[in-house]
Amino acid sequence: MKKWVILVILVVFVLIAGCFTKQKPQNELVFWTLQMRDFSGYMENVIANFEKDNPGVKIKWVDIPFSEGEKRTLAAILSDAPPDLVNLNPDFSALLAKKGTLAEISDEDLKQFPSEIVDNMKFNGKNYFIPWYATSALTFYNKKLLPNPPKTYNEIFARCHAGVTKPIMMFNFAENDSMLRLLNKYGINSPDNINSQMAIDLYQTLQETYTSGCFPKESLTQTHRESLEKYMAGEVLLFEGGSNFLNMIKENAPQTFAHTGLAPQLTGETGKYNFSMMNFIIPIKSQKQDAALKFALYLTNTDNQLELAKLTNILATNEQALSDEFYTKAPANDPFAQARVLSARQLKNIQPQPFYSNRKEIITLVNNATQKILLKGASIESILDKLKSDWQQGG
Repeated sequence: MKKWVILVILVVFVLIAGCFTKQKPQNELVFWTLQMRDFSGYMENVIANFEKDNPGVKIKWVDIPFSEGEKRTLAAILSDAPPDLVNLNPDFSALLAKKGTLAEISDEDLKQFPSEIVDNMKFNGKNYFIPWYATSALTFYNKKLLPNPPKTYNEIFARCHAGVTKPIMMFNFAENDSMLRLLNKYGINSPDNINSQMAIDLYQTLQETYTSGCFPKESLTQTHRESLEKYMAGEVLLFEGGSNFLNMIKENAPQTFAHTGLAPQLTGETGKYNFSMMNFIIPIKSQKQDAALKFALYLTNTDNQLELAKLTNILATNEQALSDEFYTKAPANDPFAQARVLSARQLKNIQPQPFYSNRKEIITLVNNATQKILLKGASIESILDKLKSDWQQGG
């Protein structure tokens, strides 16, 4: 046999052998998270403990930047070798469920989570998502300038009509999904009711409130960062945001922090609270669905949720963890603990949020319509009728 033939055979053999060595090991479970590297110590410890208790499983943890999460996940899940467990947001998870790419999860498997959360996260009446952690905004108010804070947006509107000497708050009408979330608190959350009489009346009140100066003019263009700055400077009386902002107030405006009180999130007609959630999904093409579910439930058990919560500002989603003193008791002199307890309590009264597979497009449509209404660009009815039409066409 000629030397070059032998050489070719050897090269082919090496290449084939290399392919086999790069194949995924039989006991390897691939686990993706979104931007959790800051808590790598916690994650690696949980993984090590799970592997110790489950010697037949080896976890391969891959952390993905938020900006790449959806694109990379979609490509991976549509492939023949997807990750086995993925951390996502509910809207994108719902899009994947709609495409038939996710494994269904039984009610029994989700019994460690509050029914309010599980029911809110069902897609077409079925479970595809495993809750991981949540956040729920609070109301920060200046006790010196506003001794009796409003509990609802309607109370704010009433105070504005009664006359105020200073803007009550700077609501960020055009920032992300702020307006979509406000509408949801009034049960306005689809093209079917976006031009209802309730929606028209609410927008009429918002227009009058904005025109009266109860919301600063910058509310149409600026973000929650500017809202926070105005609150810290005493230019507005209250601010809505996550508990993580409390530390920013303490560090950047100690005088305002000294007079800051905490109250539940402002509510609308439904009397319920908005919240945000991150969850896990299991691709239907995963060859390790049982192990992936077991690991997801391990990540979200009482001990692991409480440990993560104590490292962050997130809320646990495990019912037993939420019943722990960490979430139920707060010393009178500890505003950080008070914020945590208030936020956790709100998860018992959450407003159902529809899943929007084209959420970004809907947000843009709603925000543009809101700006036109507040600037009196046309009649409220005509703007909302067009919004309904555009929304029905898929954004």
